[in-house]
Amino acid sequence: MSRPRLLDLFSCAGGAAMGYHRAGFAVDGVDIARRPNYPFPQHRGDALEHLAALIASGEIRGYAGVHASPPCQGKCALTVGTNASQGWGGTHVDLVVSTRVLLDAAGLPYVIEQPNGRARIRKNLTLCGEMFGLGVIRHRNFELGGWTAQQPAHVPHRGRVRGYRHGAYFDGPYVAAYGSGGGKATVPEMQSAMGITWTDVREELTEAIPPAYTEWIGRQFLAGGEQSGAVAA
Repeated sequence: MSRPRLLDLFSCAGGAAMGYHRAGFAVDGVDIARRPNYPFPQHRGDALEHLAALIASGEIRGYAGVHASPPCQGKCALTVGTNASQGWGGTHVDLVVSTRVLLDAAGLPYVIEQPNGRARIRKNLTLCGEMFGLGVIRHRNFELGGWTAQQPAHVPHRGRVRGYRHGAYFDGPYVAAYGSGGGKATVPEMQSAMGITWTDVREELTEAIPPAYTEWIGRQFLAGGEQSGAVAA
């Protein structure tokens, strides 16, 4: 049987895409940067311009749904405090609102992903690495448009994230898969902790969603997640 197609916007190196693929989708990525490690077909260009062109041509109807992970640095909890203390506020573009406007215009079920922070999304789902037995905590929030899924129970963390905090070293069962220095995870540790083997580029790993998250979301959708207006093509 042919797989339903899913459009992966701001696709980076494919953490989200691999999860959807494992759930049963055929994934097409879009990213403005060259991403040779992306494991599926990928269009290089502006994600929102590409989405607008697909809507205008009607080609968007060839997709069952859309996933979008717009740039989050301006609202991410890991950067908001640092940016403010250094006078860096406003240095990152927030594309969440413009992404949502186009996704609503597309008329398909969609998912918008963002980390914890101030991004203005509906937090219909919050997923954590411990829910899937991973070596990272890595909370991620997901807004669901045109369909719904039940929030799974949050599993208590088994300890701390390993590394230095304010000059003190703490051990723990999770690695810090972001930044560098201060006891942050090595590339092999990040690959193992998140279940990502196809890229060894540190920047790509620090930005990635563990595939287990979107595999769970994709399976919920394909199993008949409740539709609320939009219907998969």
